[in-house]
Amino acid sequence: MALLETVKLSKRFGDLRAVDNVDFHVDEGEFLSLVGSNGAGKTTLVNLISAHVIADSGRIMFGGHDITVASVAERIRAGIARSFQLVNLFDGLTVRDNVALSIFAREGKTRSVFSLAEGDRAVAAEAQDVLNLFGLRDKQNLMASSLAQGERKLLDVAVAYALKPKVLFLDEPTSGVGTRDKAQIMDTVAAVVRAGGGAAVVIEHDMDIVFTYSDRVVVMHEGGVLAEGAPQEIRANRDVASVLLGTQPV
Repeated sequence: MALLETVKLSKRFGDLRAVDNVDFHVDEGEFLSLVGSNGAGKTTLVNLISAHVIADSGRIMFGGHDITVASVAERIRAGIARSFQLVNLFDGLTVRDNVALSIFAREGKTRSVFSLAEGDRAVAAEAQDVLNLFGLRDKQNLMASSLAQGERKLLDVAVAYALKPKVLFLDEPTSGVGTRDKAQIMDTVAAVVRAGGGAAVVIEHDMDIVFTYSDRVVVMHEGGVLAEGAPQEIRANRDVASVLLGTQPV
C-alpha cells in the first residue's frame, strides 16, 4: 500500500523541467533507492515532497491526505523527515544534544541551547536510546565537531530518525566516506529503519549500495521516471544501463 504518492508532480526552473509530471510512490515499510545522473531531478523531487521547494503543478498525497500546500513543519509532524548530503549538525553541541534538539522540535518544546538534554530526563533518555540504535551512545558527550566523517553521517541520520518519521529521506548518506565505512553506515541505517517499521528513500550514486540494500529502485532521467522495479530488474534494464551505468546490462 502506498504511504506517499505524487501525482503528475512538476517543477520548472526557467526553461529547465527539473521534475516533469512525475508519478512516484513509497510503500509502507520499504527501503527504496532513488537514482539517476546529476541533474536527473532526484533532489528536486525530494525537495518538493519535503516542502523545501513548491510545486508548479501536481499533487502530493501522504497517508491518504493531500499535503501539496503543507509547510515543512506540517510535513515533519505528519511523518516526513530527511537528512542532507552535506551534514547539517550543530558542531558546538554534544552528540546527545543534537538528537535532543530533534526530540524537542517533534514535541513542540523549546529549550535553551545551553541546557538541552540536561533539563529533561525523558528527552535525555530517548536521545540515548536513539544514539544506541546508531552505535553512537558512547560518543554522546562529545562535541559533534569531534566525530569522524562516518560518525557524522550516522548522527545526521539519527537526528532525522529522532523525529519518528513514517518516511525518512536520506540524501547520499555514504558520500565522502571510505568503502569500509559505507557498508557500516548502510548496515546500521537499513537495520534501524526496518526494525522500526518505517520506510526509507535513499538518494544514492553508488550502485553497489543500491543493488545490495534496496527493496525497489526508481531511476530518474531528465526530470522523469525512466524505470522502476526490483534491483535485479533495474540491473537488467538496457535503458538504465545505457543512461545511468554507461554499459550494457550484466
